[in-house]
Amino acid sequence: MDLPVKLPPKELDELRESTYPAWRKVPDLFARRDVVQQRLELDRFISACFSSGPCYYYVLDFLNLDKPMLVSREIESILGLDAEHTTIESLLDRGHPEDIPFVAKAQETAFAILKNQLGMARAKEFKISYSGRLRVADGSYRLFNHQTIILDTNKQFGIARTLGIHTDISHLAQHGSRKLSLLNLHGGENYRNIDVFNNPDHFLATPSLFTRRELEIVELLAEGKTSAVIGELLGISAHTVKNHRKNILKKSGCKTTGQLVSKCLNEGLI
Repeated sequence: MDLPVKLPPKELDELRESTYPAWRKVPDLFARRDVVQQRLELDRFISACFSSGPCYYYVLDFLNLDKPMLVSREIESILGLDAEHTTIESLLDRGHPEDIPFVAKAQETAFAILKNQLGMARAKEFKISYSGRLRVADGSYRLFNHQTIILDTNKQFGIARTLGIHTDISHLAQHGSRKLSLLNLHGGENYRNIDVFNNPDHFLATPSLFTRRELEIVELLAEGKTSAVIGELLGISAHTVKNHRKNILKKSGCKTTGQLVSKCLNEGLI
């Protein structure tokens, strides 16, 4: 992602110290009313936390659905939309016709689970994750990982504002699993591979497949980092990283890093 500002190594390390606590910083980014500053801060945050492929973000205000959203500039090169005038409707229009029913049902199911089963008090603890195809600037369709976190809730309306991140993962996977996952941002139990069309209310909490350190390594592998670079970022030796990689591949049942990243993104493991 082409950012206007590059994070200094020290600041990057601080954000990478643990991916999940870093998500807690997001609501604080909206303390300022300066849109330019908000966009800059979000660019920095997302660059540091998740960039396994070309991506853009948008902030959806459910009380102002007809107005343009706060959107990152990358949406212009990726989808060909004007960042200053993108609305949720224009974004939805980019969805693949075959995937739109699933995407709509996934969001509806996720919000229903958060509101009715987990409780709105815990809504900000989870990241919503699923995959679907979007029409990009050249007119073709590519597979994107859709992630949503809750920024604000409202007693009257429930979820009031969300941050959405769409990452192009077509270089890692060609087809989405058509399953929904709710991932705990603080390392708690996750709710993965929810079938939104068949018994969406019947889902089980599962412990994370990987330890927090292993998740950090998987996410850095998704960004194309080598064992040596990962070791430098995490303050451990390249040999230790390689041992972690062996354990991660064994746990996931994958033979290659490419298979691992594809599985983790497609099944909502990261």
